[in-house]
Amino acid sequence: MISYRQPGVVLTDRRFTVPLDHSDPGGEQIEVYGREAVATSRAGEELPWLVYLEGGPGFGARRFVGTEAWLGRALRDYRVLLLDQRGTGRSTPANRQTLPLRGGPREQADYLAHFRSDSIVRDCELIRPQLTGGAPWTVLGQSFGGFCAVRYLSSAPEGLAAVMITGGLPSLDAHADDVYRAAYPRIERKVAAHYARYPQDVERARAIAAHLAEHRPESAGHRLTPEGFQALGIMLGSGSGSHQLHYLLENAFVRTPGGTELSDAFQEAMRTAASFAGHPLYAVLHEAIYGQGERPTAWAAERVRAEFPQFDAATALAGDGPVLFTGETIHPWHFDVDPALRPLRETAELLAQRTDWPALYDPERLAANEVPVAAAVYHDDMYVDTEESLRTAAAIRGLRTWVTNEYEHDGVRAGGPRVLDRLLALVRDEA
Repeated sequence: MISYRQPGVVLTDRRFTVPLDHSDPGGEQIEVYGREAVATSRAGEELPWLVYLEGGPGFGARRFVGTEAWLGRALRDYRVLLLDQRGTGRSTPANRQTLPLRGGPREQADYLAHFRSDSIVRDCELIRPQLTGGAPWTVLGQSFGGFCAVRYLSSAPEGLAAVMITGGLPSLDAHADDVYRAAYPRIERKVAAHYARYPQDVERARAIAAHLAEHRPESAGHRLTPEGFQALGIMLGSGSGSHQLHYLLENAFVRTPGGTELSDAFQEAMRTAASFAGHPLYAVLHEAIYGQGERPTAWAAERVRAEFPQFDAATALAGDGPVLFTGETIHPWHFDVDPALRPLRETAELLAQRTDWPALYDPERLAANEVPVAAAVYHDDMYVDTEESLRTAAAIRGLRTWVTNEYEHDGVRAGGPRVLDRLLALVRDEA
């Protein structure tokens, strides 16, 4: 183990060996990485552990600097493990460069089927006794990390002292089709709110989409398309996202000797925002996180979008309506335009057609839950349906909710210590 310091915190790199397939504990092993954080003033103390599960899927744990955001509040009470979930960050990363080591698309898809919340929780249960000596620990789950936390409550509640969830209460039984059928109207409301705030962006977006449709430029091998431009709407789910999107659009065009063109700055910003190079599993496994039972996910976001023709850019450009942005949706075309995903197209197709997904949640066990649980539910959350979140909250015995429109989906980052304080008060029955 290597320890080092940042202002106010001592960090330690920790590595763990876990089975790829937990049903075969003696089989192939992979490495999972976690970064231990403890307040400098409490480094020598015996403290309870909190494990942080990042949103995604496909993102490693946030790389904090010192005690920023919510971490400083957590370090007052806990020793924190910032876990890179399997396949992300430094935990046996899975991407276009590493996956060919598994073989072809079929072998890659079979491998990645072990990278959902059920396996992540079992990783946690192998790691926990190595750190706590067997004592239960507290889980903080953001977004998909909250999905993992609900899986934890379903499968290994004995490992949990308490659970805090921010923007991540999943439906217990919805198919991916149901998830996206509820999502598109939420996205449309966010787009309408953005255009109401920045009405000048209506024509800017139409002009950009029209230019992309005609010219189909490339930036560093990434094909820039109207659909890719619409996908920038994922920004609208964060607290400052509407403003960031506006600033991106306002610098889209420059005058050149050959006429008006999309600026290099805009093309690079769009490519950076649209690229999955840093988190490919977000695209590859995004719909798989909803898979339960024999019904395939089968590119649910793409199929369901056909029920909402107002999201079709070509239709909008042919008329005089606004070009609607999309959000947290993954489509087959992502694997055609993004060089980080292109080699994984067939692998993603095989996962989309998979019909043997194990169930993720146990309603009976959740109904009998005895672990203190608190969840922040964001009233205007674009990514996770509020109504479904509250339905799940009601299905988990003893779960206490804080429903707020003060924050968007990234509330635990934007609100930091205040959000964590509120959840700690709820799980400790101090609210």
